[in-house]
Amino acid sequence: MQFEPVIGLEIHVEMLTSSKMFCSCAVVDLPSAEPNSAVCPICAGHPGTLPVPNIKAIEYGYKVAAALGCTLATTSVFSRKNYFYPDLPKGYQITQYDEPIASNGKITLYTSQGYRDIRIRRVHLEEDTGKLTHATSANETYSLVDLNRAGVPLLEIVTEPDFHSAEEVRVYAEYLRALVRYLGVNSGDLEKGVMRIEPNISVRPVGQEELGTKVEIKNLNSFRILERGVDFEIKRHIALIESGGKVKQETVGWDEAKQETYSQRSKEDAHDYRYFPEPDIPPITVDREWLNGLYSSLPETPWEKAKRFVEQYQLQQQEAWQLAGDIDTCTFFEAVVKENPAVSIRTVFSWVTGELMALLSSRNASILNSPITAKGLADLLGTILDGTINHQTAKTLLVDMFDSGKTAKDIILAKNLGQVSDSTLINDLIATVLQENEPEVQSYQDGKVTVINFLFGQVMKKAQGKANPLVVRTELERQLNHGK
Repeated sequence: MQFEPVIGLEIHVEMLTSSKMFCSCAVVDLPSAEPNSAVCPICAGHPGTLPVPNIKAIEYGYKVAAALGCTLATTSVFSRKNYFYPDLPKGYQITQYDEPIASNGKITLYTSQGYRDIRIRRVHLEEDTGKLTHATSANETYSLVDLNRAGVPLLEIVTEPDFHSAEEVRVYAEYLRALVRYLGVNSGDLEKGVMRIEPNISVRPVGQEELGTKVEIKNLNSFRILERGVDFEIKRHIALIESGGKVKQETVGWDEAKQETYSQRSKEDAHDYRYFPEPDIPPITVDREWLNGLYSSLPETPWEKAKRFVEQYQLQQQEAWQLAGDIDTCTFFEAVVKENPAVSIRTVFSWVTGELMALLSSRNASILNSPITAKGLADLLGTILDGTINHQTAKTLLVDMFDSGKTAKDIILAKNLGQVSDSTLINDLIATVLQENEPEVQSYQDGKVTVINFLFGQVMKKAQGKANPLVVRTELERQLNHGK
């Protein structure tokens, strides 16, 4: 029997606001802030406190929903979602239930299987919970609660169960991360937990309409782990069904060390949370004209930019997304293109995604804080184009530019790195190399033509990498063939 995975996604995105969702406490960086240093009676859930919605968080939520093509509601309602957990001080979470800010959107993905439409069921606002740290001492196991995150504005984006592979799930998550960074509503730092992904996974026999029993994996904050977790659950469900067992509806976590999921609790249904309207917050009403203005003020989305890169620059789909998937990289790329239009798009793409990214990675730097500017890279590529230096020298020069902060032209002058194209000098170098490597020359003339690569390398070595490769290759072939 063949099985079909059916997967829906819930993604929680922290809003990049300065204060929390319903109080004036600052939103702090969890790893560096003192635990419980950004807490007040409101986010700590003290009785008699009055929550006040954060206008900026509401604006951010509508902006994301508009970019996803959702229908934006002029009126939305906050509700209480009742459940007990140690990091939820009130005993309930303020969220949106049956009247969210937006619904019925769509996003089109490009995967290895082509284009796929994913429907967005709803987009709603809520507050985050605190953070638990589990610890073990010599005699006991205990948990520490940090409420700095309690009350931080969250946007939850819920899809329909339209995914059928782990790859589709990962690509969607990458698209959404790119979008919230483009819009400036989230940093995209998954490792800090500012974007948490929760797939709901089920399988069913191919051709069956009824959905299988779903299992939710909680709080994944890595694309790699997301893909592995979904793949693991799909295989687990199929193996369980084929062995005669039944999948249990539950919430599971991911054990990175064991590369498997583990059971956390039975999965709740909506009625288990006893939703009811938040009595302390009236319905949120926004002006329709303001909502319409959001659509017109949106920047180019990542997928729109990727499509334009394919059409305008003739890049492949995967290449276009490699750029468009990160707002800083694609901004830098287009700035280099603008600085020196004479350099080919293929050359700019290769250097930005290859040499530059490798250098930044090795120095633990980002494209934003790199001392190599778009103009600096454009000028460097221009020196290759006009024959001042060759490609190999340019790679070395890129490192020098990063370390010194100097321009390509300054370093070329200071180190006398200009490319040698003088035919007489190159002819002499080649003649010397051929004289010093007579066995290899004979081997070439006997038909082993690949030997020319070794001889080419020897010439470039004598020229200290500064000889024009095209001139060297042409003259080397001429002298070798002349000697036949």
